[in-house]
Amino acid sequence: YAHAAKLVDLGHGRHLNLRCTGSGSQTVMLEAGGLSDSSTWFKVQPALASFARVCAYDRAGYGFSSEGPLPRDLNADVSDLHALIHHAGIKTPLVMVGHSLGSNIVRQYASRYPTDVSAMVLIDPPAQDIGRFAPGWQKDEDALSVQRFAFLHQCEAAAEKHALPSTDPDLSHCLNDSNPLASAKLNAVNLAHDSKPAFWHTVVSELQNNVALFKRPVSAHETHGSTPLIVLSAANTYADALPRDREGLEKARAHTQAQIVATSSRGMLVPVADTSHDIQIDQPSAVVEAVARALRLSRQAPK
Repeated sequence: YAHAAKLVDLGHGRHLNLRCTGSGSQTVMLEAGGLSDSSTWFKVQPALASFARVCAYDRAGYGFSSEGPLPRDLNADVSDLHALIHHAGIKTPLVMVGHSLGSNIVRQYASRYPTDVSAMVLIDPPAQDIGRFAPGWQKDEDALSVQRFAFLHQCEAAAEKHALPSTDPDLSHCLNDSNPLASAKLNAVNLAHDSKPAFWHTVVSELQNNVALFKRPVSAHETHGSTPLIVLSAANTYADALPRDREGLEKARAHTQAQIVATSSRGMLVPVADTSHDIQIDQPSAVVEAVARALRLSRQAPK
């Protein structure tokens, strides 16, 4: 992951980094969560490649992919993914796997291009319409959001001046500490990437759009017919939440995930014990099993 895999030309001077491994009659496409790149699948992709063709990619502005036009919202992400599949010559229909925000991208892709998708695996889709279930949390989040974006814009401005990394007390927290799961070489690559203006433009835009996205409920008009849809639900997504907020947050997530499952006549919810929101890191075997099941279901006619 310290090197680009295949840089797919989308035209207009843009490219996305695509990493495909394994072989099989159907391709599994992995969609990372918010602020993440293809390296989030470092445990899952090799396991899937033992029995399927599997691809992961870096969204625009992340990893080795070039910056994309703003805003970086679901429409932009879905358009890029469709262009990537077309320009890379990836055969459809695909089994699409999305983690966190990636599950929203996968769902919108399946709504826009239903014949491209044979099945979906959604890893701990985030709660939507949280204010309805945890109003105290939402009030605090709205107040913190003002401070958060002020800080992010500081980091963005510093990156534009090529002033990151920085020892300035106000800017020293712009960049994450080294990831203990990554090699020294990969950490160095990530540090260099996260110091660039393109990264910060992408982060700010994505997070701004997420504020509106997750305040809305799942659309009552969303439907995926009989497309197999498996939702993996983590046990400890809100383990660090304040006791005051945790019950409301859990209710919001459960409601959201139940609504998503109901969008398909072959939707199912699979709880995953002993895991944080990052099921693909904590319990990669659960993701692998769900994808194998989705592949089988995609070959079966609905009953």
